[in-house]
Amino acid sequence: MDFIFEVLPNTRAALKKIIESYTLEDLNKIPEGFNNNIIWNIGHIVVTEQLLIYKLSGLQPMVSDDIINKYRKDSKPNGNASQTEVNEIKDLLFATIEKTKNDYANNAFKGYKEYTVSTTGNTLKNVDEALSFVLFHEGIHMGYILALKRAIKN
Repeated sequence: MDFIFEVLPNTRAALKKIIESYTLEDLNKIPEGFNNNIIWNIGHIVVTEQLLIYKLSGLQPMVSDDIINKYRKDSKPNGNASQTEVNEIKDLLFATIEKTKNDYANNAFKGYKEYTVSTTGNTLKNVDEALSFVLFHEGIHMGYILALKRAIKN
């Protein structure tokens, strides 16, 4: 798990840099041919990690139900995210991963409710598999965010 807990903060640092490099308008922009925007993808990354790791382990996620409902799987941007919401998501990028890393080191994840992910059809059977999938999932959305960045610049 050391490698996963090395890569995730690096990915999150790149996402933080994107948040800080784009205007609120650009973070909320949905270019033609896309279904969502940069900030939705970043919020979705945070929420998915919390649901796959904490919720399926029977533990309370760090993120609010409002954020979960707004950015969970099968949601779409419903209006623009405010600067306050963007700041909250930015803060959660690292707070969530640090808590997950600490909770993992302290064996907080004792039980796990198996879950089959729609992306690949794989069934996650434990928190180790969930963490591996989270890394893959964040990579998918990072690619999508890079495509959104190119579309916004055009």
